[in-house]
Amino acid sequence: MKSNQIRIAVILGSISIIGIIVFQLYWVNKSFDLAERQFNQTIEIALYNVAEKMATFNGHELPNENPVRQASSNYFIVDINDVIDASILEHYLKTEFEYRNINIDYEYAIYDCENDQMVFGNYINPSDKTPKEERKFQKYDEFTYYFGIIFPTKTMYILNTMNIWMISSFVLITALIFFAYAIFIILRQKRLSEIQKDFINNMTHEFKTPISTIGISAGVLSDPEIAKDPNRLVNYAAIIAEQNKRLEYQIEKVLQLARIEKNKLKLNPEEIDLHEVIHKVASNLELNIRDLNGNLILELKAPDPNIFADRLHLSNIIYNLADNAMKYCLKKPEMVISTKTEGKFIFLSVSDNGIGIEKKYLPKIFERFFRVPSGNIYNVKGFGIGLNYVKNIVESHRWKIEVESIPGKGSTFTIKIPTEDRVK
Repeated sequence: MKSNQIRIAVILGSISIIGIIVFQLYWVNKSFDLAERQFNQTIEIALYNVAEKMATFNGHELPNENPVRQASSNYFIVDINDVIDASILEHYLKTEFEYRNINIDYEYAIYDCENDQMVFGNYINPSDKTPKEERKFQKYDEFTYYFGIIFPTKTMYILNTMNIWMISSFVLITALIFFAYAIFIILRQKRLSEIQKDFINNMTHEFKTPISTIGISAGVLSDPEIAKDPNRLVNYAAIIAEQNKRLEYQIEKVLQLARIEKNKLKLNPEEIDLHEVIHKVASNLELNIRDLNGNLILELKAPDPNIFADRLHLSNIIYNLADNAMKYCLKKPEMVISTKTEGKFIFLSVSDNGIGIEKKYLPKIFERFFRVPSGNIYNVKGFGIGLNYVKNIVESHRWKIEVESIPGKGSTFTIKIPTEDRVK
């Protein structure tokens, strides 16, 4: 599937998800409003019947206007216009609510004319007889004899009556989550596919060059006339040896990647002299630096450079950092490998005057196969696994690595090595 098709599918899918969620929320809200209106109407009818029964019990008639008034979402007041007996009121409330199957918690209070305040009556829970904390009822000066009733769990009660809507919403949300996850997997697989393609292209190029060079050199050496020119013979033999070494190095990088993926990377730590390892790597880099008319400076200032590490992998990470410094440089490379001690740590740094790395790419440079777009030198040879390898080796040693970079001026990679790990 092409990138544009995937992009269109993702956009349409996202619009569909948003639209479905919006419509579902709209209809759930409409259903809740309808259920709430039905609840309010049922409560008003029940309270009106309670008021009629109270009036009949007292031998009086109700006011001409509707005695039931909804003061707020869950608070109703009922004007009896007569003395109210709390026990009789509670009996009528229970029987009326049971008759209409209103199985909800409620509490009521009666207006006391003598002290001009609402007097708490009782908290009624049809399924639980445990007494609840009293609530404050608002007083209404408009009426003389009335009671107030409040439904503290009204919202949850209404939601419980909307089981079908809640279940359908849950199923829909679950389906949308799986749909979104599927889109994520598609994008992830697309990215992995592109990374794999780039990796294979880079690997093919890296292997093809030394193999071609070896093939050409071998063809020259097969010429009988080559024996008459010893210098030329030695030169082509050296070329074959150099390209063979390069090929072995590239194969080893791929094998290292495979070991890291399988978590089979094994370290053979030993006490080594960090400065000695740096000098050895620098000597191996000397020829490449000279070919680029560059300069490698060593500033080894750590007073005690002995650390506990895997010699081979430590050499590889220094070489990788230095190799990147040479490859990503538009001018004569100027490299500085330095060490210093601060507190309980030795700091190993590799600095360069290369093209630098933009800030937005810094969090990604240690990801496997990631390569920073670098303008006209984007085709720099490599697999995009060097810094990932460095990161894994550093973390396997329980060290830390940091990078500072300024585009156009260069980068500095610093490895923080605890001195307390010198002796194991």
